[in-house]
Order: sequence, then structure tokens, then C-alpha cells
Amino acid sequence: MTANVEPAVRDDSQYRGTHSEEILVDVKDLRMYFPVTEGAIISRVVAEVKAVDGVSFFIRRGETLGLVGESGCGKTTTGRCIIRLENPTDGKIVFHGQDLTELSQKQLIEARQKIQIIFQDPYSSLNPRMTIGDMIGEPMQVHGIIPDPVKRNNRVRELLTVCGLEVGFADRYPHEMSGGQRQRVGIARALAMDPEFIICDEAVSALDVSIQAQVINLLEDLREEYGLTYLFIAHDLSVVRHICHRVAVMYLGHMVELAECDVLFDNPMHPYTQALLEAVPIPDPDVEHDREHKIIKGEIPSPINPPSGCVFHPRCPLAVGGCKTEVPNFREVVPGHWVACTEV
Repeated sequence: MTANVEPAVRDDSQYRGTHSEEILVDVKDLRMYFPVTEGAIISRVVAEVKAVDGVSFFIRRGETLGLVGESGCGKTTTGRCIIRLENPTDGKIVFHGQDLTELSQKQLIEARQKIQIIFQDPYSSLNPRMTIGDMIGEPMQVHGIIPDPVKRNNRVRELLTVCGLEVGFADRYPHEMSGGQRQRVGIARALAMDPEFIICDEAVSALDVSIQAQVINLLEDLREEYGLTYLFIAHDLSVVRHICHRVAVMYLGHMVELAECDVLFDNPMHPYTQALLEAVPIPDPDVEHDREHKIIKGEIPSPINPPSGCVFHPRCPLAVGGCKTEVPNFREVVPGHWVACTEV
């Protein structure tokens, strides 16, 4: 996990805004297993990588849910499954009361108009052979939202302005722009379809701290202006605490804790979450030097052969005998605070 220096984002937690109680996205027992094959001519499946293994959560309309965890824990795969860039092995993904896993390709194209994704790398997510205007306008043309070229170009320029770019950027190519500008283009492209739900897949991790702050503030402004709902996948816990209403923590394909943002940061219950937050450095060097660090022992197990019982038990300081055999239920310990641990 990384914990960058605090970016210069607005220090007003109330800016997170309000959200309704309506559930927009409901993920139920999501599983994504990738086959491991061997053999060049005649290949056969010899194992499975359990990238996501029984994850359940919901996102309310207008809410930002943060999804955090170590690299390889299944965060990005979860986001890709929701938008069906990966076809889940099992589980349900309910959006607007409609299970996306049961849709035909034609129905899925229609549903995707309201679900968009902002990718991590602004350098590789844009086509180097297309102008910025063409890239933003292409979704509107393909889906027939604005077939008229003049009106479409006007909409492109409007989106560039909303995202803090000059209208002249429409005639530029990606290589003529900085990383922060490219990520703004990615946001403008996502907004082109007038979505309700956007998956931010580590949308600021490839940017320097000052540019991160600008993009985070932009995402907040857009959430307030357009009533957007976000799944915010990230490593930087300081950014997550600033922008998110609730936070979910993943470990080795499993969700281990979920709670309101401030509650989780102030009172983490799962041993893994506690260790994760302990790893965040404190800006005061004297306090940082004197405080006790809880270091997680051992290495992350392989998702091909995860531990039996609780997947965290080989590294857990609270582990007891039953943890090796019993899979903990993801239960609501106190209202709104869910934990997958038998010892809390």
C-alpha cells in the first residue's frame, strides 16, 4: 500500500455531499476465477486463480464507495466485472434492478451507456492516432446519442470546458498533453454518455500529488453537479478518506471490512484493516519515529492455492485454531459496519 503526501485538496469533509438511500448497484456473491492452463498444442486447465471470491456490497445513488487493498487483492477485477469487461464466473451484478450478468450483448451495450470507467493509466487508455475531439465524440456517435456532427462537436467542447480544458484541445493528439490533461480527457470521455455510475480504477495513482488534487476536486465537483455515483478504487488511503462516503477493504479476493469512511479510519475492526492503516506514515517525524508499527508477518498467499478457512489466518495476530477451517461470515457487527472475522 502507498500513502502519498496529503494532496492540496479542499479540507471540507461535508463536501462529500449527501446521497439517497436508493441502491443503484448491488453486487451479490461475485466470483471471478481465471483458468491456469498448460500445454502448447493441447491445453488443459490445471488450476484456477481466484481473483474475486464471493464479494458482496451495494452502492447507493450519489454515493462514493472506496475499494482498497494490496496489489493483487482483486479490486480492479471487481470493477471490470461490474462493467462486464470480464465475464464473472458466478454471482449477480444488479444495476437499476437489472442483473447485468444475464444480459445479451445488445442489452449490455444499452446498459453500458449509464456505466462508465476511468482507467488508471492516462497514457495507454487513449488512442494515439485519434484527436481528443474524436475520442470524446466517438461514443456519442456509436450509440446514436448525438448523430449530428455539429451538435456533437459542440457537446465535445462543452465537456472539455466542464473538465477544465480549453476547447482548442479538441484538435490535439494525446502525445501533446500532460498526464493530468490526459486524465481529464478520460473523465470527459466518460461523461459523454451522460452516465449515472462511474468506476474510477485508480484514476489518480499515475499522477503527481498536485495534479492528483486537481483531478480529485474535479471528480467531486462533477459528483455534485451531475449526481454521479462512484466506485473509487485506490491505494492512497488519504485520497480515499477525503472523497469517499464508505470504504470497503479487500484481501486475497475477499472483502474483509466495510464501513462509513470516518468510522473505518477511526475504529478499524479487522486485523488486516488495522495493519493497513498502521502503515500510513504520520507527517510529524517525531511522532512517526516513536509510534509502534504493526507489521503483518509472512507473504501474501497465492490466489491459485489460497489458505483454507479465513484467508488471512496465516498472517493474522488474532488467529485461533478455528480460523484454519472456518470461513468467517461477512457480518454486520454494528449498524453499517461489516467485518469478516470471528474474533471481533
